[in-house]
Amino acid sequence: MFTICFFCATLGACASLSPPPESADADPQRAYAAPISGEVGGEVVLQAMGVLGTRYAPGGASPESGFDCSGLVAYAYSRVSQHELPRTTFDLSRAGVHVDLRDLRPGDLVFFNTQRRAYSHVGIYVGEQRFIHAPSSGGEVRIEDMRHGYWHRRFDGARRMAL
Repeated sequence: MFTICFFCATLGACASLSPPPESADADPQRAYAAPISGEVGGEVVLQAMGVLGTRYAPGGASPESGFDCSGLVAYAYSRVSQHELPRTTFDLSRAGVHVDLRDLRPGDLVFFNTQRRAYSHVGIYVGEQRFIHAPSSGGEVRIEDMRHGYWHRRFDGARRMAL
């Protein structure tokens, strides 16, 4: 029982308890200065690609400890910017500004419902309908195609972080 409770608690960094509000963009406290440029987004992607193959670890946020999904996002952004992003998928899903699927740029965050809860998983958009993420126990940081049926069916939305 202890093991199950510990496992559930450590997955909390990737999980959300409820969907984000309809218009998180309307809250000026959620936005930073200006949306990231293409250059910064590309740097975020390069940082994430630099840890491809790193093992998944619940609550992990470094190449040494491993990554969970939001830990990978926090790590990649912190290496490029002095700003710290929120650490949970729920909080990340309320930060920055909404982006339509057709307007995605490298560095944007893409959200998925992987635990029967909206916004329970996050990855970093790479381009060409692909994203990089830290999947789940037994997995490692890797690139996936958003057009794949599993990811396509579970797509919840995207956000562009403002720094």
